[in-house]
Amino acid sequence: MKLRKPVIWFGIAMIMVMVVTGVVMFMEKVNVFATGTALSDNGWKAHFSEPLAKEAITNGYVYVTDRDGEKVGAELVLTDKGRTLQVEGLQPGNYTLRMEQKAVNSQFKSLKKKKVDFIVYDSIESISSAADLKLYFERAKDMQSVSVSEDMAGSSEKATMESAKAESSDAVGGGDHSSTNIQVEGVDESDMVKTDGDYVYSVFGGTSVKVIDIRNPKKMKVAAEIKPNDDYYPTQLFLHDDLLIVLGDKMVRYPKRSASQAEIMPMNSLTTIRLYNIEKPEKPVLIREIGVEGYLKSARKTDGMLYLVTNVHPYLWAMEEIEGDALRPRIFDSNEKEKEFMDFKDISILPGAIDPSYSVIAAIDLTSPKTSQLETKGFLGSSDQMYMTKDHLYLTALKYETSTNSRGAEIMIWNPGRADTEIFKFKLDGTNVEFHRSAELGGTILNQFSMDEYKGNFRVVMTEGNMWDERNPSKNHLYILNENMELTGSVKGLAKGERIYSARFMGDKAYMVTFRETDPLFVIDVADPVNPTVLGELKIPGFSNYLHPLDENHLIGFGYETSAQKNPSGGEPLILTKGMKISLFDVTDFHNPEEKFTEIIGGRGTYSPLQYDHKALLQHKKKNLFGFPVSIYEEGEKEFEVDFTGAGALVYEITPDRGIVLKGDLVQKKASGQQYEEWETQVQRLVYSGESLFTLSMDEVKSYSLDSFKEISTLKMK
Repeated sequence: MKLRKPVIWFGIAMIMVMVVTGVVMFMEKVNVFATGTALSDNGWKAHFSEPLAKEAITNGYVYVTDRDGEKVGAELVLTDKGRTLQVEGLQPGNYTLRMEQKAVNSQFKSLKKKKVDFIVYDSIESISSAADLKLYFERAKDMQSVSVSEDMAGSSEKATMESAKAESSDAVGGGDHSSTNIQVEGVDESDMVKTDGDYVYSVFGGTSVKVIDIRNPKKMKVAAEIKPNDDYYPTQLFLHDDLLIVLGDKMVRYPKRSASQAEIMPMNSLTTIRLYNIEKPEKPVLIREIGVEGYLKSARKTDGMLYLVTNVHPYLWAMEEIEGDALRPRIFDSNEKEKEFMDFKDISILPGAIDPSYSVIAAIDLTSPKTSQLETKGFLGSSDQMYMTKDHLYLTALKYETSTNSRGAEIMIWNPGRADTEIFKFKLDGTNVEFHRSAELGGTILNQFSMDEYKGNFRVVMTEGNMWDERNPSKNHLYILNENMELTGSVKGLAKGERIYSARFMGDKAYMVTFRETDPLFVIDVADPVNPTVLGELKIPGFSNYLHPLDENHLIGFGYETSAQKNPSGGEPLILTKGMKISLFDVTDFHNPEEKFTEIIGGRGTYSPLQYDHKALLQHKKKNLFGFPVSIYEEGEKEFEVDFTGAGALVYEITPDRGIVLKGDLVQKKASGQQYEEWETQVQRLVYSGESLFTLSMDEVKSYSLDSFKEISTLKMK
């Protein structure tokens, strides 16, 4: 039977409709990611999952309108090969970015949404009422749907490696007793152990503070022990004159808002500082207690001022109704027991903030510990890393952006492969902390030592991309910003396919270690903030997690040795971590850095806290000694098998002429049948006083001669 023409054409038409519908349904969506706020000085950015067309701006396919829908004369610039749109020249106010389909670079891709609302502020805005705070958290809560976008999948690479700033590093000085290995000269950092030369104060185990009399190394004794009688867990310490500052966590329950919430409301941490008078170290006297809600991010002490930063994440899920008044961070001061919440005037919104959390900065004057006012500032928006000088405090935050989900609702996105970082600069004047400027840079910051301030300029090294993503391989950058956080110069695209493991700034030079198969040590001239230049590069096996200056021409690297093994699948070689490695780098010739001496400790599995915590390093400058805790493993007969051999500490003499010489082997050999180190007796810190060295663990203190390194005595603390 023959089909009539109308039937044939109808069938063809239906097929074409189905094809077109299928193309539309499966057309790749182009996402736009952007924060909802920005400062007028910084401009506003929108990021796209695919590049926009080159003519998107010139042909008016992308433009900005004001709150009345009228076009405004904003300056639009496409960067990052069309993936980033920078919007400049806007006065404070409400705006909308509008995009037409023609802005997309391909006819087979469509915009997921065609407009983005945002607000430009002249300065950071203070919260004025409970209603304002409630509005912020309600919007932030609605955006907690997803953390990674499907177009930008990849794994975040968070390094725990440490590096430090050379010119201002003060590991010990040349005094009669050791001090904490710090990053910036004159800016002390909290630690688990502190000493004044006569007594050692420690908080190992988090249950009490022990005061240990070390004046006679042959007869050490526990002079006092501070045992909290409540849910208080000490974690960090400072010493200031006759003052012992104990920082700890105190779990407190959120205030209930109804009878049904009496049992379900969760506990949250209150970072609590207890101040003790230690004029008589054997009898510490509590003189004051202050608390700031949140988990301690970091703490510093300089010129008699104590600064600390906490992160607060309110439990929105447990609240029947978001109440702006109760969402203020809680504070406590034994001098003002009636005060429970931070004042609204002290709460501000950081530029671009959209996540439901706070970064709280607290400050107190330790020169008048009993009467000085506790000052707190709450900034809506989380923080990641902290760097501080005597005059400025810097906080960093991974850049969260907004998009829409499949239901068309606005959500918060973090793109691990193409993440940006916001850096916030605060001015310090005693206990007064004021936000100054911020900057957004491409990439992520590994740790506090990736940052540095020198002659008014801020320098930072960052990794952008993902070292395992062929479409967006990692690359590394150095940026220099002026005092107003404006970019003046950069070196970009270093060591593609690798990431930064450590960095060290030494005046006009910067040293950066990256790794994937070998360890390139880059020497970068940063004397001219407008034109930083790579001078030299050294490639060697292994990598350095921490760089420490020996003198202006030599660096010590602490890290691991590595070896390459053939990949059974035929891909890239397998890189295996071997023993702990100490390298002495000679950078006298900046263009030709040299690994002059090396020392390999143990085999695969060998471990030291120094790999991730710079405060685990002891330095005696007069004797050129460097010591650190260590657990040693050796490789067994079978592949990937390791055998524990002992734990304790090692002390080396390191000099440019003699190299790396073992002076003190304080490793205790394993007992019969022992397979792993024992946590209770594992050395955590080393300190010295006079001619004696001390190793500290949770359960014992050992004393040694600094000349012969022979054991003098052991103090059991249980």
